[in-house]
Amino acid sequence: MHPALAMRPDLNDRALLKARFSRIRAQTEGLTQGLAPEDMQVQTMDDVSPMKWHLAHTSWFFEAFLLQPLIKGYQPFDPVFDYLFNSYYEAVGERWSRARRGLLTRPLVDEVLRYRAYVTAQVERAIETMDEALWHQGAPIIELGLNHEQQHQELACSDIKHVLAVSPLPHGPYPRPEELPHKSEALGEMAFMAFEGGLVEVGAVAGSGFVYDNELPRHTVYLYPFELAQRPVSNGEWLNFMADGGYQRAEFWLSEGWAMVQGERLQAPLYWRQIAGEWHEYTLHGPQKLDPDQPVCHISGYEAAAYANWAGARLPLEAELELLAHCAPPEGRLLFNQPGVHPARMQAGDGLQAVYGGVWEWTQSAYSAYPGYHPPKGAVGEYNGKFMASQWVLRGGSCATPYDHVRASYRNFFPPSARWQFSGLRLARDLSA
Repeated sequence: MHPALAMRPDLNDRALLKARFSRIRAQTEGLTQGLAPEDMQVQTMDDVSPMKWHLAHTSWFFEAFLLQPLIKGYQPFDPVFDYLFNSYYEAVGERWSRARRGLLTRPLVDEVLRYRAYVTAQVERAIETMDEALWHQGAPIIELGLNHEQQHQELACSDIKHVLAVSPLPHGPYPRPEELPHKSEALGEMAFMAFEGGLVEVGAVAGSGFVYDNELPRHTVYLYPFELAQRPVSNGEWLNFMADGGYQRAEFWLSEGWAMVQGERLQAPLYWRQIAGEWHEYTLHGPQKLDPDQPVCHISGYEAAAYANWAGARLPLEAELELLAHCAPPEGRLLFNQPGVHPARMQAGDGLQAVYGGVWEWTQSAYSAYPGYHPPKGAVGEYNGKFMASQWVLRGGSCATPYDHVRASYRNFFPPSARWQFSGLRLARDLSA
C-alpha cells in the first residue's frame, strides 16, 4: 500500500469520519447559495468548470473509486455519469471533453443534486456496514475523496468568480465580511525574516496524517541563507509597480511572461477595473474599491516573478516557504473558518501575516517529483504525478482553501500563466553566508 493511502489508527473511528464526510458534502452544496441554475451552467474558459460539474464530479469520484469497486451489488445512479463526470482518469475510461463541460445542459442542476444525495447516502451506509477487511481498503479512499472534494470547493470558488466577473451586471453571491478598521499607520516598508539555511528536512512525515502522494517522501535539501518577507505584497505596492511601468518594461519579465503581457495586453491583475479614474476589484462579495492593504490577488507566476525583479528580490523556493509555514499556525481567513472569500486586510507591524488564508504564493520551483517519489498503483495514482511538467509550485493556502485542508507540506501547482486562482506572492532575498 502506498504510504499516502495506507490505513492509519485515526481512521478506525467510523463515526468521526462519517461526520466529517457529511459536513464536507454539505459545505460543497452550501457554495451554491446565492447562485441561480443559470450561474452554475456557464464555462467561461477551458480551465473553468461549471459549478454544476463540480457538484457532479465530486460524487462521481466516490462512485468510481469506492462504491463501484468495493461495494458488492452497488447500483450506479446513472451509468452515463461515468462518461460525463470523469475528469482525467484514463484508466477509468473515456470521458467528456473538459473544454465542452459548459455545453452539458443535461443533467439539470436538480438531478445533479439528487445524484449527490444518492451517493452521500450510499457512502454513509458503506461507512456503517463495511467489514473490517473492507474498511481497511475503503477508509483511506474515503479520506482521499474528502480531500479531493475540498480541492474542488476551492476550484468552485475560483471558477464561479471567473464566470460572474465577465458579466456587465456584477453579482456577489457570498455575504460581504466585516473587515478590521484601518489603523492610522500605513503598512510601511516590507520587513523580512532571516533563515540560516543549510541542510533542512522538507516534505510530509508519512503516517502523521493525511497527505497527498506528491508531498512524499520527506527528504533533505540544502538552502543557502535567505530571508522572506513577513507578509505578502499588497495592492498598494502593486500600484507602485504599475506606476513605474511594470507592465511596459521588458527587462523585468521572463520571455514567456513578456509574450503573454503583449499578447493579452495585460495592464493590471485579473479582476482590477478602473471606474471614474479609480481602481476597483471584483470579488465574490461584489465589486469593491481597491483596498491598498489587502494582498494583491489573481496574478500569474510571470507577473509575480516580474514584480520580484522590479523590487530587487526574487520568488522563494518552495522549500523556503515550507520552512516559513512551520513558523505559523494554519489559521486565518480560510474557507468555512472566517467569513469572506477574499484576502483580508493586512495590518501594520513586524509580525508574520497571511502565511495561510491570504493568497497562494508563487514560488520559482518547478513542480516535479521529490527524490524517491512514486505514485500509487492503479487509477487512483493518476492524481498528481502525471501533472509534473510545465507547472510551478505555490505554497501556503488562500482565502478559498478550506480551513482543515492546509498544512506546511502542501504543494499546489498551476501553469505560470494561470491568473484565475487566488494567487499572489511573498518576496525572498539572498543573504551572505
